[in-house]
Amino acid sequence: MNRKGKVLVAMSGGIDSTVTALMLHNEGYEVIGITMKTWDYATSSGNNSKETGCCNLDSFNDARAAAVHNGFPHFILDIREEFGDFVIENFVEEYLAGRTPNPCVMCNTHIKWRALLKRANALDCEFIATGHYAEIRKHTNNRYVISKGLDETKDQSYVLWGLDQELLSRTILPLGKYRKSEIRQMAHDMGYPELAKKNESYEICFVPDNDYRGFLKRKVDGLEKKVEGGWFVDTNGKKLGQHKGYPFYTIGQRKGLEIAMGKPIYVTAIDPETNTVVLGEEKDLEKNDMQVGKINWIKYDGISDGMEAITKIRYKDKGALSNLYNTETGIRTRFYENVKSIAPGQSAVFYEGDDVIGGGIIQRGKLILS
Repeated sequence: MNRKGKVLVAMSGGIDSTVTALMLHNEGYEVIGITMKTWDYATSSGNNSKETGCCNLDSFNDARAAAVHNGFPHFILDIREEFGDFVIENFVEEYLAGRTPNPCVMCNTHIKWRALLKRANALDCEFIATGHYAEIRKHTNNRYVISKGLDETKDQSYVLWGLDQELLSRTILPLGKYRKSEIRQMAHDMGYPELAKKNESYEICFVPDNDYRGFLKRKVDGLEKKVEGGWFVDTNGKKLGQHKGYPFYTIGQRKGLEIAMGKPIYVTAIDPETNTVVLGEEKDLEKNDMQVGKINWIKYDGISDGMEAITKIRYKDKGALSNLYNTETGIRTRFYENVKSIAPGQSAVFYEGDDVIGGGIIQRGKLILS
């Protein structure tokens, strides 16, 4: 056994995961690299799209080459079936329910970490590691806590709120203490200058052309026919014109509505039962109260009513000051000031300073006049 222990590192072939593996290798861990094939490009993307992202042959080869060059094993793990059964089906079901899903959160919570831990156990690895920009530490209450990464522009703590204590206790996140610019320099210094210049992928991995509407049409036979003929209505219910189908719109959307109102308008609500999309002004997106379900607590095993927290309602959200209250179905979040575009299906993550208290899935938002 190596002096630091044995660690299974998720390697996508990109700069972050490659530097993670090499960093741990150089620190004295016994590293095993693993690249997970999560989706089938041929059945997921349109005929005219270019294969991009982390799940292509070039990425697999880049990950394997880095492992071989540095003398540690590398495996490719096919998890398309378990990934597709949950993540992709959830993605489709959420849009058909009029909600806006976050597949990266679902993948991390239910698939990626569990798949890693299962194989880590089979390979007698004490730890698993990824290239996420966040930190994990053991708190004074003996619970494992996720904290924001040093680089605020790259921080990924938001997408990790679903990890339970077992997973956190086995996870190493080496990049949380570094800025992206430092990681690029490390890649260059380690002899991988091409990685330092490699473009990053921001698309959903199974929608590499970034066209989720096209993906839904390919996954659901006859979807366009099933949802055509629905109405845009204003906040008073007045019909404004027909739309292309409620699953093809998201809360806060302004572009691509193809309806002229003489002023900026936004999607403010979606009703799948009536195939109705509500349009309003920017002020109509403002809410100060929401219900959050499917809670996972991290820093504490629960909260007291009225606990103050910074709540983020999307990945790039700066967060807003709020109070949290326990309910029978989860957590009610009351914001001090109105926030815009609360979207059911997205994640709400609660912070205490830089620490993640916990998180959940937004069920609904509303405006309470006080």
